[in-house]
Amino acid sequence: MHMFDFAARHPLRALGALSALVAAVAVAVGSSASFTASSANPSNTFAAGTLSILNSKEGLAVLTASGMKPGDSATGTVDVQNSGSLSGAFTLSRSGIVDSDGANPMSAKLDLVVKDCGDFSSGTPTCDVGDPVKYTGTIAAMSSAVSLGTFVTNEKHRYEFAVTFNSSADNAYQGDSSSVQFDWNAS
Repeated sequence: MHMFDFAARHPLRALGALSALVAAVAVAVGSSASFTASSANPSNTFAAGTLSILNSKEGLAVLTASGMKPGDSATGTVDVQNSGSLSGAFTLSRSGIVDSDGANPMSAKLDLVVKDCGDFSSGTPTCDVGDPVKYTGTIAAMSSAVSLGTFVTNEKHRYEFAVTFNSSADNAYQGDSSSVQFDWNAS
């Protein structure tokens, strides 16, 4: 018996066998039996660092002086540290000048020198004559931020502030007062 005779006598069986054969060929051709591989890198996480300043006199004056006469000086120190986990460019600026006499502002006669006594992340610094001067001029003239450089994590500097009541001040400044805020910033 030939295949055609069987198909003629049993058309549904022949159609079923043909369908099964076509399906098997499609699976074999469709799978193309090739190698595969995969790899993964799970749990990728991200966190922001911090930039913060530790100021040894936070909320307090760096220096105060009263009863000054022309030529008198006063000094004070403050320690500033990068207490964050990121490096940052540190600056010093002034804000909030208040002079008791608007016609003769004492801040224009207060000569200020700010020195960087150095990094003392370990040890104790001394403020010496050769320390770099970061600002020199009157308090009133300190109009823009003074660059202090980049501090790495935990880097700590001592700054010395020296103010002198300019000897050119005359009787117009008697009894006057001046106050100022010094601001430390990092970015």
